[in-house]
Amino acid sequence: MTALSVLDLVPVRSDQTTGDALAASRRLAQVADELGYRRYWVAEHHNMPAVAATNPPVLIAMLASATSRIKVGSGGVMLPNHAPLVVAEQFALLEAAFPGRIDLGIGRAPGTDPLTRYVLRGGSAESADDAVTRFPEYVDDIRTLMTTEGVEVQVGPRRQPLRATPAARTIADMWLLGSSDYSARLAAEKGLPYVFAHHFSGDGTGAALDLYRSSYQPSPDYPEPRTFLTVNAVVAETEEEAVRLALPNVQQMIALRTGAPLHPQRLVEQAEAVEMTPEQRSLGQAMSRRWIVGSADQARTRLDELATTYGVDEVMVHPVAGATQGTDATTSPNRETTLRLLAG
Repeated sequence: MTALSVLDLVPVRSDQTTGDALAASRRLAQVADELGYRRYWVAEHHNMPAVAATNPPVLIAMLASATSRIKVGSGGVMLPNHAPLVVAEQFALLEAAFPGRIDLGIGRAPGTDPLTRYVLRGGSAESADDAVTRFPEYVDDIRTLMTTEGVEVQVGPRRQPLRATPAARTIADMWLLGSSDYSARLAAEKGLPYVFAHHFSGDGTGAALDLYRSSYQPSPDYPEPRTFLTVNAVVAETEEEAVRLALPNVQQMIALRTGAPLHPQRLVEQAEAVEMTPEQRSLGQAMSRRWIVGSADQARTRLDELATTYGVDEVMVHPVAGATQGTDATTSPNRETTLRLLAG
């Protein structure tokens, strides 16, 4: 059986406040926990009207507190936006509070527009560029700082200890995330688990995973390569209904890919009222063909096919079903239905 996990961007609909969106994601995480999903990851995106996942450590603390079993993590922390010591401190504390339940997924992309990226790095374009260049070094820094021993640094005539938290007993699992060969090669070189963003592009997944596995250098913590697949999913009682519920997210992705103005995620009825151009329809169909959209039987078959094709025993689904008018703003019942139908 293919193990299932969840990726959540904490979408903000046109009928929701940020607080409503957080409440809906808290409930979705509890559903995933009850159904036996393996892990629940939250993304990092900034200055986007339809995404409330701006701060993974804050969200992870909230979601881990609201669940009891499921692993909770970042999918991922965009490292060029942060000082490595801060990331290490945050996830060392989370692991101390929820031992064995925390994943630290790290990405190299900024997760935002150029202006917000500039502000995140203290108004310095050079700082942002330097952080990207030094990404491999920063990954090593975080990995070392989170260990129980920490590190000793030479400061003038004496050596000073430096660690993320005073008395760690366990260490969060660390994953490298990417949508190109770069992260696959780096994860293999450093002996780290790796995930390719199949849900975002859908192109190059097989090549990236093959590169990772074939060049993997075993490490003490991870003697074997570890990876899984991510995919957008909308599952409903019928294929027709699933296609209908996917429309708000399809339109959101079209806007993102074409540089059109972004907006809170539309309700299904609002999305149906939008006049799409033939070019937009063609782009939307091309993107959604890489998603899992259909009935429970269709979706589970497609999941197993993906797992077999890419040689993974776990699939992380990004549930993107839209909401209909009259839905309780603090819930996302169609995203919950996707998880329930996939779990059988």
